Amino acid sequence: MNTTIRIKLSVMMFLEFFIWGAWFVTLGTFLASNLHASGSETAAVFSTQSWGAIIAPFIIGLIADRYFNAEKIFGILHLIGAFLMYQMYVSDDVTVFYSYVLGYMILYMPTLALVNSVAFNQMKDPEKEFANIRVWGTIGWILAGLSISFLFHWDSAEGVSNGLLKNTFLLAGIAAFILGIFSFLLPKTPPKVSDEKIKIGDIIGLDALKLLKDKNFAVFFISSILICIPLAFYYQNAHPFLTEAGVENPTGKMAIGQISEALFLLLIPVFFSRFGFKKTILLGMLAWAIRYVLFAYGNGSDLSFMLIIGIALHGICYDFFFVSGQIYTNSKAGEKYKSAAQGLITLATYGVGMLIGFAVAGWITDNYKMLDGTIDWKMVWIIPAGIALGVFFLFALLFNDKSKTENEITAV
Repeated sequence: MNTTIRIKLSVMMFLEFFIWGAWFVTLGTFLASNLHASGSETAAVFSTQSWGAIIAPFIIGLIADRYFNAEKIFGILHLIGAFLMYQMYVSDDVTVFYSYVLGYMILYMPTLALVNSVAFNQMKDPEKEFANIRVWGTIGWILAGLSISFLFHWDSAEGVSNGLLKNTFLLAGIAAFILGIFSFLLPKTPPKVSDEKIKIGDIIGLDALKLLKDKNFAVFFISSILICIPLAFYYQNAHPFLTEAGVENPTGKMAIGQISEALFLLLIPVFFSRFGFKKTILLGMLAWAIRYVLFAYGNGSDLSFMLIIGIALHGICYDFFFVSGQIYTNSKAGEKYKSAAQGLITLATYGVGMLIGFAVAGWITDNYKMLDGTIDWKMVWIIPAGIALGVFFLFALLFNDKSKTENEITAV
């Protein structure tokens, strides 16, 4: 890969995740402060991510992979997305806002697969080259958060009260427009030529359901869905909680989670080789429970360090469960079902699991709202901590797979 292509792919990754980080992190606070959304309304908005994840394979499998260059449909989706972002920016009603964000997420989620397709198509040795390109996506997400807190101050107490968080959609829309135009300068990634008949089962990974006959994989599969419930609490409630707790520059501080994610990703091979899959994934589950206990008993003043530690645990929470789970799935599926198995796990977690999680998080938040409009955050965090701990014990007691996945570690 020459330097020009490497730079183009890095810019592509940077903008792809800058866009997401520019609005999604602060979404919960925006909905509460600008649109006065209830917990259930907030849950519905966040669940658009899950609907996008469920629909995305059909857009990729039925359209992008067969009829259009990946970089062109990637660009078109982002240009339409830029228009929808502007509509979100000017919306002042949660119902209208919901329709725009749903349309946006249905278009954005497929780009997560397309951005990888464009990158992989230019690589001779993806295992060595991809990480160096993908890291720019993490940098993009981090810089979006830092910009909101330390450059624009939209998430300050004064900024939130003045409704400035709506500017995050304008920022994301501008970045989406730039990426949409830039996409037509990316290396050509032609569609796959195939005369094979398209099967819906192939697109959503139904063939991999055969893996559920293995008791251990079935336990992992169910645990993956259940652990998405506490994950949804973090995405939906963390920023509003930190803002209400009086934490300064909450968006910038939440970027610590992405830095942690990048660092702990490098440690997964070490944990796999020393402790094996089961102990690694159990550590990830336990980290969710610890994180939420820290949130429940910390505050924005003298115990603010507890909140920062909770944010920093994101690397262990996410990488040690989800990335480790992808490696385990890859090792169990075999060559024939690898793609189907990954598709099934993605559908189960980001689709079904997160849908359930956002609904539960919204319901809990509404039920622990006080008469004066404030939220009993202690209970809002204790409940997902208990759920995570329950999944921890479920997995610890029922999962007994002794097979080794060391051969898969090199793929991380």
